Amino acid sequence: MPENTAPRENLLVNLICNIAVPTYVLTSLSKEEHLGPLWGLVLAILFPVSYGVYDFMRRRRTNFISIIGFFSVLLTGVLGLLHVGGLGFAIKEAVMPTLIGIAILVSLRTKKPLVKELLYNEQVIDVARVNAVLVEQGRQRDLDRLMLQISLWLGSSFVLSAGLNFSLAKYLLKGAPGTPEFNAQLGRMHLLVWPVIVVPCMIVMMGVFWRLITGLKQITGLSTDAILRTEEKS
Repeated sequence: MPENTAPRENLLVNLICNIAVPTYVLTSLSKEEHLGPLWGLVLAILFPVSYGVYDFMRRRRTNFISIIGFFSVLLTGVLGLLHVGGLGFAIKEAVMPTLIGIAILVSLRTKKPLVKELLYNEQVIDVARVNAVLVEQGRQRDLDRLMLQISLWLGSSFVLSAGLNFSLAKYLLKGAPGTPEFNAQLGRMHLLVWPVIVVPCMIVMMGVFWRLITGLKQITGLSTDAILRTEEKS
């Protein structure tokens, strides 16, 4: 079993802090008779930021995408406090996933490609076994070609996310910045990100992961059970 295994993330707490509470605060508590648009925005941003810090302190684990997401939340707060309009938010929403897509491709030239951190890692794949078979059969170059293909597909999924993010923000954020109406629109966008963007991108990600598994099976001759890491093998 790998040493220093980090505890699993609590998905329910994640959803509450990153989706449910910010959406409720932005849509219901940002009116003038409650917190007002300024403090409503501050409180809505405080929950995901606090959760990100708490989760890192508890699990001592992060990755490039988590870092990008954390600063994306902070940037949302900064743009809101500066009363930036819908176009500015739309650009911000498109830039973040685009940066991730570019980083996935650029990282292929480094010792730690992001595709390996995201998909080809010890938490999911029995990397030691797969690598041993690749070395034995002399097929490491085949793995490199597979990683390139997977990276292109994965990067494309983030480009798709960028386009969807931009379109959703442009469609929803029509109110005047710094108003309860604008905060409510931010809240609706925050909520709709899941069915409109996250779910389609997760489907694409699942397809990319399945292509990785089928590719590894073809290269190594191992079965799916042998490739995937399970609790029994750990």
